Amino acid sequence: MKKIYVIDTSVLIHDPHAPEKFEDNDIIIPITVIEELDGLKRGHGSVSYSSREALRVIDGLRTRGNLSKDVKTPGGGSLKISLKEDHAHGQGGKQLSSDDKIIKTALDMKETSDGTPVVVVSKDTAVRIKSEAQGVLAQDYKHDKTTAAREYGHVMGSGDPRAQAILSVRYQMEGGTIFRLWGRENQMAIRRQRAVSGIIPKNTDQECAIDALTSGDVQVLALTGRAGTGKTLLALAAGLSQREKGHYEQVLVARPVVPLGQDLGFLPGDVEEKLRPWMQPIFDNLDVIVGTPQEKKDDRHVFKYRSSSYLVESDAVHIEPLTYIRGRSLPGRYMIIDEAQNLRPLDIKTILTRAGEGTKVVFTGDLEQIDTPYLDSDSNGLAYLVSRFINEEFFCYLNLVKSARSALAERASTLL
Repeated sequence: MKKIYVIDTSVLIHDPHAPEKFEDNDIIIPITVIEELDGLKRGHGSVSYSSREALRVIDGLRTRGNLSKDVKTPGGGSLKISLKEDHAHGQGGKQLSSDDKIIKTALDMKETSDGTPVVVVSKDTAVRIKSEAQGVLAQDYKHDKTTAAREYGHVMGSGDPRAQAILSVRYQMEGGTIFRLWGRENQMAIRRQRAVSGIIPKNTDQECAIDALTSGDVQVLALTGRAGTGKTLLALAAGLSQREKGHYEQVLVARPVVPLGQDLGFLPGDVEEKLRPWMQPIFDNLDVIVGTPQEKKDDRHVFKYRSSSYLVESDAVHIEPLTYIRGRSLPGRYMIIDEAQNLRPLDIKTILTRAGEGTKVVFTGDLEQIDTPYLDSDSNGLAYLVSRFINEEFFCYLNLVKSARSALAERASTLL
């Protein structure tokens, strides 16, 4: 059944090409959304980029007709900019917020729609709640939602039908042997209990992760799991090991500053000092690999264990703000994108299109620990990556289940 969708600013920031993805339905964009995009377009962050791109998409549709009436969209529907002048104030002359203006537009459309369902589409939970409270249907933006990350990523048992359901790299255990499968008929037994940079796998999931992290055939890897499952530690250990063997020029590590694109100027110091609070978990893991600095004494000498500092100072490991990655070309890198569940699908595309020849990209994250307000476990960039690459033979998705940090951490993760 054909519907009328009223979309808000959060949808266009999340996906600037959203107006092209509502098939043969009608789209209404309130003028307040255009004004918000105009106010957000200036700057260098991802929000500013998305605002500019969304305005360009709408402007491209404008060339097909009159936006104050109806402009045909690629899916066969229509797009219209609502210019209602009576939305500035509500009852008693009270100034309406931008959210309330959008909901008011939907209410007016409902009164004149001749029975056609009117739906507010928003990534903002509060907008959806307020819409439903006022009698207007509301929903999240569904185009990039996926459940693929829930269905795959586990080490499969013998005879599991999922083993032949996808083409990307996956792992299957038969007896005491773990097989790496890819494509329709390719498989090979992997080496078990393989250590990298002194880190020994503690369970089957980690054994498979080390194989994928060190395999030259896996160019893109999505590694998910709860806190303490070893995602970041294994990725760093494998990256350092592969660099020492000469397979990569550098290990490049990045974590999104939530939200991605946020200005770091509020912290004192240079870029490295500004990033330190956000990147501290990376340094903690590096210290586990190379040894935390501490004095050791014997009969004649006093010496110190080496720390992670020398890795950064020697440029073996480079800390890169995701804020500034757009426009770069990065060949020969072992790229680790930590906390990738806080990225949008657009951010994932931006990162992957930076990869040059000989670069491997590892995304790590916990799909249940989303820190960005407009994302969830089914619509974040990491889940989107899994859904889009699940049938690419150079891609692997693994979900680590067992905690390897400590018995306390595992129990806390389960109970709390």
